[in-house]
Amino acid sequence: MQPTPSFLPGASCSGWLGGAIHRIEADYQRSADTHLIPLPLPALAAAGIDLYLKDESTHPTGSLKHRLARSLFLYALCNGWVREGTTIVEASSGSTAVSEAYFARLLGLPFIAVMPRSTSPEKIAQIAFYGASCHFVDHAAQVYEEARALAERTGGHYMDQFTYAERATDWRGNNNIAESMFQQMARERHPIPEWIVVGAGTGGTSATIGRYLRYRCHDTQVCVPDPKGSVFSAYHRTGDATLTAVGSRIEGIGRPRVEPSFIRTLVDRMIEVPNLDSVAAMHALSALLGRKVGPSTGTNFIGMLAVAQEMRAAGRQGSILSLLCDSGERYLPSYHDAAWVKNAFGDIGPAQQRVDALVAG
Repeated sequence: MQPTPSFLPGASCSGWLGGAIHRIEADYQRSADTHLIPLPLPALAAAGIDLYLKDESTHPTGSLKHRLARSLFLYALCNGWVREGTTIVEASSGSTAVSEAYFARLLGLPFIAVMPRSTSPEKIAQIAFYGASCHFVDHAAQVYEEARALAERTGGHYMDQFTYAERATDWRGNNNIAESMFQQMARERHPIPEWIVVGAGTGGTSATIGRYLRYRCHDTQVCVPDPKGSVFSAYHRTGDATLTAVGSRIEGIGRPRVEPSFIRTLVDRMIEVPNLDSVAAMHALSALLGRKVGPSTGTNFIGMLAVAQEMRAAGRQGSILSLLCDSGERYLPSYHDAAWVKNAFGDIGPAQQRVDALVAG
């Protein structure tokens, strides 16, 4: 059900609405585009295969979700769902909540993130840094309905990233992530990529990129590496939207249920990635870059290496793009802590050997 508009259609942009949109757009103008980083791996480069990472960690809130939060706020404002004083509610314990809290503070709006009670103190502190409140539930599956109910109780607006992520961004261009990628690739050896590899949490990024590729008539394919426990791979195979799963243990990507924003027809290939391979790839990529990356970037790296090796075996040349989703500094007490990884996932040694072999070619 659509939210009830907070003000009459046709409300003047000279008042609070206009000021809110202006503040978001001004914030965007103050921010430079994110860098596209070449990742030269000698064996692949010699075979004519080039890898690139778009570094989304440089956004003001430190992750890819900054783009989503900005789009969700503009979408809600222009739909008449948010007005002065509206409480913003979101179901998120991670980067989306951090980024939405940033924009809520920019507009002077209260923000409440609904999350499991087991959420780490580090994540709670990141969200609270922007003046937001955290509302806890006992189980992760409860966040959706509790966020919706909380918005109703407060007279607020439930942002619902999992429904609106795929439609809040202008997929035809207008400075979206896909358009930026192709502009930055224009002078590279292979300017039109063979593959763009992106994980899926909401599915909004893969949908935006997939639509843009078709709109621009590029032959580039979209690959979504999906962590173990996520439902998206099974849904992609079957088309059964009623499927559920245990949920991903790689923060930021994978879901226990099929989210409305994941559009399976825009994804050419899914690769199921074991958790320890994601973590091992995170460590390997951190070493290659000389800086720490997050676990979802490790999952992306596995996807890149997989399609690169297939291209090499088939004698095909070209480029592969993916995302550096966020900084690994957020995960120092968890995925970057050896004792935590062993306790959470087990022995990482075999996975490290597999990843090292892929990197070496």
